[in-house]
Amino acid sequence: MISITSNPIDLSSAYKYVSTDEAGAILFFFGTVRKSTRRPNEPLREVQRLEYEAYDKMAVQEMQKIASEACQRWNIQKYVIVHRTGKLLVGEMAVLVAVATPHRDDAFEAGRFIIDTLKASVPIWKKEVFDDGSVWVDAHP
Repeated sequence: MISITSNPIDLSSAYKYVSTDEAGAILFFFGTVRKSTRRPNEPLREVQRLEYEAYDKMAVQEMQKIASEACQRWNIQKYVIVHRTGKLLVGEMAVLVAVATPHRDDAFEAGRFIIDTLKASVPIWKKEVFDDGSVWVDAHP
């Protein structure tokens, strides 16, 4: 299950989808909007909201490639990768990665690989909005 959505991410549906009797471990990673951020050599800034944009079709294709590679490297029974777009407030979930594997080590390693690779290579862009302006975050080339 892979998707880009402008709606809030549905944890219940994701759990139902990823659950399987073959899994001894189900790992969920939630990326949420935090209330402050700091860039190197800059002061801490309060975040009002984040705005995500994506090239949906290409983003889904890239997420499918990441999932395929993860399934080749680890014994993944099922997975969910969902990224939200639009305006998100502090505390809201921006991304969900879930993997079901027979053993916990595979779940942790696969989950970390998926989120790290997604952030580095999927065409999703993030703008941080502050009281005094905004900035597009340089997530990847």
